[in-house]
Amino acid sequence: MAPDLGRVFLVSEENVVLIDEEDRELGVGEKLAVHQSGALHRAFSVFAFNPAGALLLQRRALGKYHSPGLWTNSACGHPRPGETTEDAATRRFAEELGIEANALEEVGILRYRAELADLVENELDHLLVTEISIDPSPDPDEVMEWRFVPLDELDEWIARAREEEFTAWFPPAWEIVSARVRSARA
Repeated sequence: MAPDLGRVFLVSEENVVLIDEEDRELGVGEKLAVHQSGALHRAFSVFAFNPAGALLLQRRALGKYHSPGLWTNSACGHPRPGETTEDAATRRFAEELGIEANALEEVGILRYRAELADLVENELDHLLVTEISIDPSPDPDEVMEWRFVPLDELDEWIARAREEEFTAWFPPAWEIVSARVRSARA
């Protein structure tokens, strides 16, 4: 009789797109190695709003290799080589949250660099918005908690938050997205 080994996790190599400051492709790099070296690469962040206008936030699972347990935007990730940013965002939204994203609209790009322990996030982060009308059913390996947060409450939370509550990219990305969303609703 074979021993019960519990869950077995396979770590597969995932590549990301290396870029220059104008978002032109320069090549491909293995995701973890790119985050260790700090090479500039393409990323995306999805901000999903419910019909009442509240933003879906997720708290990253504790098993994530960086920023575990921190609150952040609805979904995020990196396009794979040959994959459009919108296709990658749609894929990751479903993988992380267990639901389909409706039409995604790009509302800006955040250029940021953040040192996270022994990793470096150095990204051009494409900021995408969508509306969803159902609750997520997240993958527990990706998301440990989620909630819809009204915009005014979110602004107050960010203003009083400790640095370790949110991912490095979320507050500056939210500034861009919030301005666009609020001006569209005005």
